[in-house]
Amino acid sequence: MSIKEQVQIVRDSLKDYPHVDVIAATKYMTVEQTIELVDAGITKLGENRTDMFLEKYDALKDNPEIEWHFFGALQTRKIKDVANKIHCLHSLDRISVAVELEKRLEKPLDCFVQVNISEEPNKQGVPVNRVKTFVKQLESFSKIRVIGLMCIGKLTFDEDVLRKSFQKMKKLQEEIAALNIPNAPCKELSMGMSNDYKIAVECGATKVRLGRIFLV
Repeated sequence: MSIKEQVQIVRDSLKDYPHVDVIAATKYMTVEQTIELVDAGITKLGENRTDMFLEKYDALKDNPEIEWHFFGALQTRKIKDVANKIHCLHSLDRISVAVELEKRLEKPLDCFVQVNISEEPNKQGVPVNRVKTFVKQLESFSKIRVIGLMCIGKLTFDEDVLRKSFQKMKKLQEEIAALNIPNAPCKELSMGMSNDYKIAVECGATKVRLGRIFLV
């Protein structure tokens, strides 16, 4: 099945959720496949690794419709290469990254705070019990705008486990939004990937990060 056909299947599956943005995770895609995806109408693109991001950014930089997102762990020494090329960072989970972003950014950047919602020791993200404190620490950063929270669901086929995690994220997002921190409106939820995005949108996701589904 072609990428264009897969894009249509995804669009049809989200027809009842018009507010949900599909962000293509191009981690497993070549530059050519990424261009095919853009031609099929997916113009919000996300990468996990700096080198792959820069390769695709350079290949597609002449297309003004493309909006770049960054999902992966951002090393402080590479922030200068990425900061002013992306529309949104989905993986903010360290103050050291915020400090470097503040130094490098030419204008405010939309960011998601990554939460280790499954509380697995090998997962990145701020522990659930520290998220509010972390967001409050970011209040003094004028170039960081916390638009929401992000998580990576547990690698499981147990829908109840996934649903509970996503519901916990929604509750946490609402609690932080209620703090009324000026640079942290926190109205968005970046959660749900190819294997679990349908559950995520039922639980309040506003952005889903899909990659493998386009390559079936």
